[in-house]
Amino acid sequence: MERTLITHTPDKVEHKVKISGWVWTRRDHGKIVFLDVSDRSGILQVVCQGGLAEGLKPQDVVSVEGIVAARPEKLVNRDLPTGAVELQAEKIEVLAKAQELPIDMGVEKLELQLPTLLDNRALTLRHPKVKQIFKVQEAIMEGFRRAAQKLECTEVFVPTISYSSTEGGAEVFKVDYYGHQAFMTQSPQLYKQIMVPVFERVYLVSHAYRSEPSITTRHLSESIQMDCELGFVGFEELLDAVEFIGRETLTYTSQECREILESYGVEAPKIGSKVPRLKMREVQEIVAKRLGRKPSNDPDLTPEDEREICAWALEEHKSDFVTVTHYPTKKRAFYSKPDPEDPEYSLSYDLLYRGVEVLSGSQRVDDYEELSKIIKERGMNPDDFEMYLQAFKYGMPPHGGFSFGLERMTMKTLNLANIREASLFPRDMERIDIRLSKKDAI
Repeated sequence: MERTLITHTPDKVEHKVKISGWVWTRRDHGKIVFLDVSDRSGILQVVCQGGLAEGLKPQDVVSVEGIVAARPEKLVNRDLPTGAVELQAEKIEVLAKAQELPIDMGVEKLELQLPTLLDNRALTLRHPKVKQIFKVQEAIMEGFRRAAQKLECTEVFVPTISYSSTEGGAEVFKVDYYGHQAFMTQSPQLYKQIMVPVFERVYLVSHAYRSEPSITTRHLSESIQMDCELGFVGFEELLDAVEFIGRETLTYTSQECREILESYGVEAPKIGSKVPRLKMREVQEIVAKRLGRKPSNDPDLTPEDEREICAWALEEHKSDFVTVTHYPTKKRAFYSKPDPEDPEYSLSYDLLYRGVEVLSGSQRVDDYEELSKIIKERGMNPDDFEMYLQAFKYGMPPHGGFSFGLERMTMKTLNLANIREASLFPRDMERIDIRLSKKDAI
């Protein structure tokens, strides 16, 4: 018999069907056993009699044949699309048995400590509440792609192994590449700039690797980036593009995932037609005034600064976004263009979302001689950037770009406590699939 998806069963009342999926919960009532069986489309109550459910337990994989019946009005579960029907089982085939579960998966919400959630990742990802995180993430990715295409960007695909470190510094993973030293890319930056003279406007999705010795709620050693690079643009046009894609991405996500956001108890992002824009030093002044302290001279915003200026943007502009520009040139990557009117500061920008930076970018240095000079001044060797610099030798237009962090966007959209919850298989100082301390103890 051909398989029927669970969400199609309400259209099959009084018909015989076969469903296949996982036993989610089991409820014994004398000689009758009620199973909740789930598949990719939904969940359905199955009524078993005569020992059909003998030995079945949660996460067993089964195929069930039976008659779809309408449930009595007073027993309809209005929280489920299939809540008005049930399957009266006639035959159950066990396709795979599950061992005893280490955690209770039948609860509405997995209230587990983060290490327990991640130590049992292959199991906890199956929970409906956890799965919803990655449906939101899928929507964010799709929203980004649609927005980038509206800006007439071409999608490109770049490597994650590089001859040189993208931004210099020590926060790189070195690899032995057939006896030569190579690096896992900190970002796809150099490659997407090379593509500007090819397509003018490009977008891409890539993995980025940063060997940062920190364990925070918003950092990962491996993350997913959503990037754009645009040719023949100025600084204001870049800011317009950043905010356009941010708004479009979250508008799409809010529309596609309205029920998930409601189930998480979070409001849809507030994204008006205009995003407030401030220079970094202006942010520090506003934050200082709000917190009753002297303005900071730090070369970057602190996490507290980011949270406070986002609170200001929401209060004053009804916006969950705020764009911050003009970070100190020496603290930004070498390819960030200094502001001609004040070279101490760069034509750079971050997009903050609900208290966290989710995007970084800049207008780029586009002159070959200037770029070569900066690379030397930063203590790097231009020979290590041979292919990158080659693109500038043969005609590079004014350009710039930006990069969204997928996990951070997901985390803040659902107001998750830790970015690791927004990564299918998070990598950090303590974990590669399993906790490294656990592996070391073996």
